[in-house]
Amino acid sequence: MMDCLVIGAGPAGLMAAEALAGAGRRVVLCEAKASAGRKFLMAGKSGLNLTKHEDAMTFTARYDEASDWLAPMLALFGPKEAQEWARGLGQDVFTGSSGRVFPVAMKGSPLLRAWLARLGAAGVDLRSRWRWVGLDDGFAFDTPQGRQVLRPLVTVLALGGASWARLGSDAAWVPMLRDAGVELAPFRPANMGFAVAWSVHMARFFGMPVKGAALCVAGRRERGEFVVSARGLEGGGIYAVSKALREGAGLVLDLLPDLKEADVASRLARSRAGETVANRLRKVGLSGVAVALMQEFGRPLPDGMALARLLKALPVPLAGPRPMDEAISVAGGITRAACTDGLELRAMPGVYACGEMLDWEAPTGGYLLTACFATGKWAGLAAAG
Repeated sequence: MMDCLVIGAGPAGLMAAEALAGAGRRVVLCEAKASAGRKFLMAGKSGLNLTKHEDAMTFTARYDEASDWLAPMLALFGPKEAQEWARGLGQDVFTGSSGRVFPVAMKGSPLLRAWLARLGAAGVDLRSRWRWVGLDDGFAFDTPQGRQVLRPLVTVLALGGASWARLGSDAAWVPMLRDAGVELAPFRPANMGFAVAWSVHMARFFGMPVKGAALCVAGRRERGEFVVSARGLEGGGIYAVSKALREGAGLVLDLLPDLKEADVASRLARSRAGETVANRLRKVGLSGVAVALMQEFGRPLPDGMALARLLKALPVPLAGPRPMDEAISVAGGITRAACTDGLELRAMPGVYACGEMLDWEAPTGGYLLTACFATGKWAGLAAAG
């Protein structure tokens, strides 16, 4: 009988495999795709935001309802440990002005290569194109050599969530675990864009960023850049408030957040007679795309103080989240009640789960990767014991 099996070679699975190997276990790591860490590499194309430089209490609180569940895991492997881990793989890191932490190389491939080499040296047997397809007196796989069944002493599942299916997170595991009696919360998109039913006049602004605005959602103000796209609104500013928007809160934009309403009205009053509204709005400080948003959602545009109020509070009608497979991450998955404190599945003794399979969500900014690392290490150590 083999020793330990890890299914899924993303960040959580790789960390679980490393924890198991470090405890002296013989580890087989199975990956459905042709290579490991595909979503990790995709994240690296935008700089690979590993973690966030914050105190432990503030960092953990970002996980909202799951904060107390993840707290001991993040205490074991949090922002400090994530940075030390990267340095241990020969990749120095730096902290940006926002507190986000990146590898100096600004990509994931050097880290992944060094990590896979270290795992190989530790004896981890990585088997690519091994897709888990069911439970058949063991774990059944479709492989290049045909159907194979593995019967490990312990197993760690790290199969990802339900977004970016082409990179491996296709949630094909859901019916298998549900049939085994594992409690699952429905998947929902997280850190995603929102659809907007644009008029034809907006087409020339697609791809343009809206900078300097404040997004007001459910009593919260978030300064952040976002992009007008053919599909709607997306980008960091939108992702920061996407959870509240997903739950039904409305979006209101303050397009001039550094000015008081009275100051905006005063600037508008200086306009010359006969000036177009678009020119008046540009002179008050709006970019071309922000002027377009005013004309899209504020028509007929009022005058005077009413126009100043609209610039400070422009309602934006949204047509719901973009499809889940476009989302950066997901909410939902294996519930806390379905797991022991060690992330062992109560319905499947000897089987552990980690990463985005679990029912937690986090904002962008390094929180996603850090929690995947943390839960992978926690599950691996528990399985090793």
